[in-house]
Amino acid sequence: MKVVTRTEISACPLISRGKVRDIYSVDDKSLLIVTTDRMSAFDVMMGRPIPYKGVILNQITLFWMDMFKDIIPNHIIESDVSRFPAELAPWKDELEGRAVIVRKAKPLPIECIVRGYLSGSGWKAYQKTGEIYGHKLPAGLRESDKLETAIFTPSTKAEFGFHDENISVAKAAEIVGAEVEEQVEKAALAIYERARQYAASRGIIVADTKFEFGFVDGKLRLIDEVLTPDSSRFWAADKYEPGHGQPSFDKQYLRDWLTSQPWNKQPPAPELPDEVVDATAAKYREAYRMITGRELNV
Repeated sequence: MKVVTRTEISACPLISRGKVRDIYSVDDKSLLIVTTDRMSAFDVMMGRPIPYKGVILNQITLFWMDMFKDIIPNHIIESDVSRFPAELAPWKDELEGRAVIVRKAKPLPIECIVRGYLSGSGWKAYQKTGEIYGHKLPAGLRESDKLETAIFTPSTKAEFGFHDENISVAKAAEIVGAEVEEQVEKAALAIYERARQYAASRGIIVADTKFEFGFVDGKLRLIDEVLTPDSSRFWAADKYEPGHGQPSFDKQYLRDWLTSQPWNKQPPAPELPDEVVDATAAKYREAYRMITGRELNV
């Protein structure tokens, strides 16, 4: 297993190279998704990778998808590299732990965000309007307060380099149809609630997270990454203190460091010093250990 920032799998046509994932077509019905160690923040690529971040994201996603398969099926076909098609064997070392073969899905054009606590853009919206994207909240809430019930706050999907737009549930229903919106809202809230309960038993608060869904052969499935440090806010339960931001197991540490730099959040990003790379990698490893109960062996 090695650090991977870019793949060149000549056995399969490259479909896309995103912020983190390289996606290849395996055949008419399946894709190869490789989660690299590339790092982005504020929709800008960093110049240095976070070692084994891609392995951690992939393994955490597989852990959660297995836990939720009775709520909603997912798109995974195979995650064991030794059982991948023979033509992928020359790339086994760089695919190990970080690649999956999945069913081709038609992704929904919305991000499905669930918020259980008042943080991030939700906190900013509440400060201005007293509500979060159509959800009216009680007056007097503080940053990081727990919400009485988790809320579903979808967003649009923007191209890389642009920002997603937070939208109301009604607007999401206009985009994907009322029936589909109802399905994904129900599934997202059910997944979040199970994850929240499990994470609490591991000393983690899942403040908020985002899911992606897509259709495979006309059936809704959970796709992409699930409850990772890139898609979620994970807080340490034993350090939770509402009224301000919380210590986290996600990439907020990196965002905070970047915010402290004289940088306008436009490319190129500041060069990451060794201590920031190491500390960010440690945050990801700690998230993996806390969630799965296992150490990362690389």
